[in-house]
Amino acid sequence: MDPLVIGIGNSARGDDAVGLRVVEALGCSDLAVEHDGEPASLIALWEGRQEVVLVDAISSGERPGTVVEVDIGESELPAGLCHSTHALGPAEAAELARALGKLPPRIRLLGIEGADYSFGAGLSPEVEAAVDQVVRRVKEIIRPTAD
Repeated sequence: MDPLVIGIGNSARGDDAVGLRVVEALGCSDLAVEHDGEPASLIALWEGRQEVVLVDAISSGERPGTVVEVDIGESELPAGLCHSTHALGPAEAAELARALGKLPPRIRLLGIEGADYSFGAGLSPEVEAAVDQVVRRVKEIIRPTAD
């Protein structure tokens, strides 16, 4: 299996950088990459992969730092769930890939509820605190323990 972890975000936009921070914390560049979330290049990036984990900031109305896991292969990702500094983002990429038959067989989103997407802000304390939890979960997903 060739899993790929894609940390999505913009380092200049506060909590929007959390996906990038998770990739940095994973420290494994052979299977984890940073991305800005642009749909066409996101689809090209995961093409041919059997398992993909997207990590991104979300806006779902939950408390900042809340982690949400969605199996995108099983259900549509609500378009408003992912916070994007662009007009289109990961939700739109996933649904476009589904329509084109280019969605990986196993793909899920680990979303971290953000609080502050201001230009020049760092991660809010609640979002920073969720990074380790998400790193542990990513490792569980891509390196499951033997039964």
